[in-house]
Amino acid sequence: MGTNFYDAKGNHIGKRSAAGLYCWDCEITLCKQGTSGIHFDTDWHKVCPICGKGYDQESLLDSSAGRELGFNKNEPGRKQGVASCASFTWAMPKDKIRYNVTDEYGTSYSQEQFLKIVSEECPIHFHHMIGERFC
Repeated sequence: MGTNFYDAKGNHIGKRSAAGLYCWDCEITLCKQGTSGIHFDTDWHKVCPICGKGYDQESLLDSSAGRELGFNKNEPGRKQGVASCASFTWAMPKDKIRYNVTDEYGTSYSQEQFLKIVSEECPIHFHHMIGERFC
């Protein structure tokens, strides 16, 4: 699951993807393989390995997966405790965004709105795809 974002010239900025459970307080994924395994591994801690907090059940109306499926219409925001999160895989450097942003579904965002979404909902960022074509 994921959503691609493009600038006004049609350049691919990157992709937001649901990334499983994350302790927002300790800033750590619950994936036992770390951030490199979040989209591939199925072995997850049941509680945060640092603080021991457990997962507060989310529905599609408030989870990161629900956001990607179009059910979560809440304002973007940083969560607390152990909850779902999203990652962002960059296709271009963040400092190269000069225009408004549109997602693959046609929703438009100002540059500021987009950067807020990426900074508050996506605690995990990947930069290894910058300059590559992917979707």
